[in-house]
Amino acid sequence: MTSTTEPSTSNDAIAPEQILPAQIEDIVELFAVHTTDAPTSDADRTAQLAAPKFGQVFTDHMARISWRRTEGWVHRRIEKYAPLQLDPATAVLHYAQEIFEGLKAYPHADGSVWTFRPEENAARFARSAHRLALPALSVDDFVASVAALVRVDRDWVPTADDSSLYLRPFMFASEAFLGVRPADEAEYLVIASPSGAYFPGGVKPVSIWVDTEYHRAGPGGTGAAKTGGNYAASLLPQMEAAAKGFDQVCFLDGGSNTYLEELGGMNLFLVMADGAVHTPELSGSILEGVTRTSILQLAADRGREVVERRIPIAEVATGLQEGSIAEVFACGTAAVITPVGRLAGPTFDATVGDGDPGELTMAIRGELTDIQYGRAADRHGWLRRLA
Repeated sequence: MTSTTEPSTSNDAIAPEQILPAQIEDIVELFAVHTTDAPTSDADRTAQLAAPKFGQVFTDHMARISWRRTEGWVHRRIEKYAPLQLDPATAVLHYAQEIFEGLKAYPHADGSVWTFRPEENAARFARSAHRLALPALSVDDFVASVAALVRVDRDWVPTADDSSLYLRPFMFASEAFLGVRPADEAEYLVIASPSGAYFPGGVKPVSIWVDTEYHRAGPGGTGAAKTGGNYAASLLPQMEAAAKGFDQVCFLDGGSNTYLEELGGMNLFLVMADGAVHTPELSGSILEGVTRTSILQLAADRGREVVERRIPIAEVATGLQEGSIAEVFACGTAAVITPVGRLAGPTFDATVGDGDPGELTMAIRGELTDIQYGRAADRHGWLRRLA
């Protein structure tokens, strides 16, 4: 059995590197703040934060930067959250040249507000931009835009247990033209939505259908980029999985249709009976999740063997039936870690363990959320203070 030594969870002092670097603070100051002329009343905001509706309720402002090929990035500002006015010929509407990210602002007990590994989101945003032929936004601009928005809309950060302010940076081709070429104009924005606990009634395992007909992405495609087309491709399979009674759908590789890849919006992990933690290796068609990377580190911290490899679905089906696979879980920004209780496909239907959340699944989930909310030591320096 692999060692399962538990890491320390004592509260350590905040390390200097956890504070936003000076150059980012300088960029925050460049954001001109144009406050809304119709702010949400204190009473209405309090009511909305009492029961946050993720992705339906948004804060009063948004961060924005414009890009022109001849000028670069210009006009950093915080402005009123409002509908966008687009020409019918705007490039993104015709050629889907757009990318996005997702991260959270976490309330800590002392009233401060923090985010988790934003530089990793920024780096992935730049990789996505490159793949979609969009302009690269610097890591400093990305982090500064998030900080600038949170500081203006700090009162929108919910404080209930396991709640957070979800942050959605995105970029799209804004030039009005009909022609298949990279756009010469783009807009970058950050909007924010208060979010309650993902599992308000306690963490519950989900059921997953392994789809063998559709693929989320293929070799050489955009699977490693966080772009809307990948999610659009997952919607029909998700609907069909739901019609079969499953919560989520898992996709296989587009080349051989035999290896695990990911869910529509989450990475997948297996915990073996010997204690090792396995996950599909990054193939070019799998999104490299920030939560995924963090879990690999936390599992290694516990003395677990961590293996990134190609995982045949046939091996998974046999392993679940024979007991060599003890736990399965998915991970992503919204849910953090979601235990899987049932995995099925056209040729198999297996309960994971006893159908309840696995021990390591819940231990790592607890440790990760404790770090994010400031309840445990941030020994890897992952947190950045926003406000």
